[in-house]
Amino acid sequence: MPATIRDVARASGVHISTVSRTFSAPHLVNVETRTRVLACAEQLGYRPNRAARALITGRTFNIGLIVADIANPFFPPLIKAAESQARRHDHHVFVADTNEDAAAEEELVRALAKQVDGILLCSPRMSNSLIEQLSREVPLVVVNRQIAGLPAVVMDVARGARLAIEHLTGLGHRTLALAAGPRGSWTSKEIRRSATAAARAAGAELTVLGPNPPTEDGGLAVADHVRPGVTAVLAYNDLMALGLIEGLQQRGLRVPGDVSVVGIDDIMLSRLTRPKLTTVATPTAAAGRAAVDMLLAHGDDRRTTALVNLQTELVIRDSTGPGPGPHCPADPGDVVAAPAPGVASH
Repeated sequence: MPATIRDVARASGVHISTVSRTFSAPHLVNVETRTRVLACAEQLGYRPNRAARALITGRTFNIGLIVADIANPFFPPLIKAAESQARRHDHHVFVADTNEDAAAEEELVRALAKQVDGILLCSPRMSNSLIEQLSREVPLVVVNRQIAGLPAVVMDVARGARLAIEHLTGLGHRTLALAAGPRGSWTSKEIRRSATAAARAAGAELTVLGPNPPTEDGGLAVADHVRPGVTAVLAYNDLMALGLIEGLQQRGLRVPGDVSVVGIDDIMLSRLTRPKLTTVATPTAAAGRAAVDMLLAHGDDRRTTALVNLQTELVIRDSTGPGPGPHCPADPGDVVAAPAPGVASH
């Protein structure tokens, strides 16, 4: 027979109500008592009735997690880390995919609003004004986007893009291109802003190609628009970079012999392809954990400036090589760490 709340209360020497508070409002129970109750519950194999807890607390102990494209290898590590972190706090995660569709995104937020205690919006495509409106209906934490007054977890892609351009110009490349991401993407705007400034500072020319779908097919299509004379391309993400390399090779161009290519994300495929992809590594798993923690900490505060800013790194592999100008090449496999601010909370 499964253990009951009465069994836990008897074993730990406390009242039933104390056991209930330990699971529904642990901050109201002193540490010593809470530790004893949890240890007894674990020993007895007791699991609280989630439906009963929801009736008592008004909370579902569920979190919604909405991603732009679950097929993109960027998202699974984030999802896995978020689910693991949620379980540590006795919450479950509902995952939903929008397929890069802003209308589907809005529909999913409204559908999940009554079933969860809050929602993590990862790389959202909706407008800022609509996200702000939805945040009044359900607590939101935004990942890879900054919106005034909403809690956010961002990966410093601007610094990563700057490091990528500095790497390419340091190799002697002076005529570059940026394969931009989808229209309305905050991340793509940050990459474009930073890459443009870095190229200008180095005295290099940067042509922006796009917007483009953030997929291998999107990168494949970009290859046809890389004009003669361009010797290096920074892509919005690794999937586009891999598609771009395939497209360039179909045109008879060598990577990196004729054109160097840099991606952003550092998905597993970037290490398995040939040439291995030089890329900006983004801490997706850390972002998933931080987003869950932020939602649980700030879920009841609908207007907050809480921000976690996570460091990115440039990982140099085989898809970048010397350009036509002077350079001091780095060895493949080098990791160039951004002197990023780490984690900031405001």
